[in-house]
Amino acid sequence: MWQENVSRSGRNAIELKSPAELDIMRRAGAILQKVILEVVEAVRPGVTTLELDKLAHDRIKQAGGKPAFLGLYGFPKTLCISVNEEVVHGIPGKRELAEGDIVSIDCGVKLKGFYSDTAYTVAVGKVTPEVERLLEVTQRSLALGIEQCQVGNRLGDIGNAVQVCAEGAGFSLIKDYGGHGVGRALHEDPRVENFGRPGTGTRLKAGMVIAVEPMVAIGEGDTEVLEDEWTVVTRDRSYAAHFEHTIAITENGPEILTRVD
Repeated sequence: MWQENVSRSGRNAIELKSPAELDIMRRAGAILQKVILEVVEAVRPGVTTLELDKLAHDRIKQAGGKPAFLGLYGFPKTLCISVNEEVVHGIPGKRELAEGDIVSIDCGVKLKGFYSDTAYTVAVGKVTPEVERLLEVTQRSLALGIEQCQVGNRLGDIGNAVQVCAEGAGFSLIKDYGGHGVGRALHEDPRVENFGRPGTGTRLKAGMVIAVEPMVAIGEGDTEVLEDEWTVVTRDRSYAAHFEHTIAITENGPEILTRVD
């Protein structure tokens, strides 16, 4: 599975990025910003997940990048699209989105040997107040996690900020999956958990680049993988949301390389 490959990537030490490497990653992030925004705007009842995937693929290629997910560990598409109870790693296909769905769109771009990675969960038309609150809390937990991406802080500070926000709102964290380092490989060390204790874990240094990606469920946080061996769903089939940004740790604070204004 995707997260298991963090430790199998062949990059088992944290790599600090040079200013020149960060500049390439900013450019990869800029491409991804434009692509993900266009895909999000295309979400509507009746559109198929495969149509969204083709849109992302075409726009990434037109911008001079490469789809980061396509072929990675054998994944067959450009986007991971996960609907409702699907948490992550959903494979685009003929499914039509319907009013009241929520859809997580996870996308990555490779440019000149470096990666960017981001995810958004959006509502398809009108959703229930509980689901709307799920999206708001998950996105807020990401923002609070990013605030902790300061030189001298530790990974546990990030995870704790995410955990306190999500669980404090009455939701459950998906603890089987989390964030990761990003650079010459899409998944590098360190693993970035969405839970933890303040002051614990690896200390953050300038030049580190990590993906922070909370995954939060309305029900229990337990998961299982479907027969396609990719799609992760909540075991109780409760709705789940997923937000992600690629963050550079700098002396001036966190820099969101995949920001969408």
